[in-house]
Amino acid sequence: LEAEGLFDSSRKRVLPPWPRRIGVVTSPTGAAFRDILNVLRARYPLVEVVLSPSVVQGVEAPSSLVSALGRLNELADVDLVILGRGGGSIEDLWAFNDEQVARAVAGSRAPVISAVGHETDFTIADFAADVRAPTPSAAAAVAVPDAGELRDHVDQAMQRLTALVED
Repeated sequence: LEAEGLFDSSRKRVLPPWPRRIGVVTSPTGAAFRDILNVLRARYPLVEVVLSPSVVQGVEAPSSLVSALGRLNELADVDLVILGRGGGSIEDLWAFNDEQVARAVAGSRAPVISAVGHETDFTIADFAADVRAPTPSAAAAVAVPDAGELRDHVDQAMQRLTALVED
C-alpha cells in the first residue's frame, strides 16, 4: 500500500473549514458515536451528522466498514467522514488494518479523519486517511470550528466596524 502511494502525504486532502454535513462510520451503539455527537453539538451545532453504521470488530468488520464508507460516497453532500471506534486490544482494532478498508479510506470521495482506538493506537486506516486523530472525540474537534470562537471573531469585527463608522 505504501509503494502504491496510499500513505503519501501529497495525496492527503485538507479538511473543509465549514463542513455542513459529516458522515460517521462506526457502531451506532458504541461510546465512540456518542462522544463524536457530544463534541460536534458542543462545538458546532450547525453541522448535520449522517451515521453510516458498521460493525467495528470481528470477522465481519472489514466488509462492513467498506460498505459503510461506500454508502457515504453515494451521498453527494457529505463534506467529510469520521471513521472511528473506541479503544481496545490490537485484536479488537484489527479490522482497521485490513487492505480493503485502507483502499476504501484512500478512495473516499470526501476527506477522511481516522479515529481508531486511543492515542497510542495506530492502524493502517490511520495512514490511508487524510487526517489521523488520537480519539473519536478529538476527530470531532478537528472536524469543525468552535462556535464560541466564531462568535468572538464576529463580535470583534462588529466592534471594529462600529468604531470605523463612528469615526
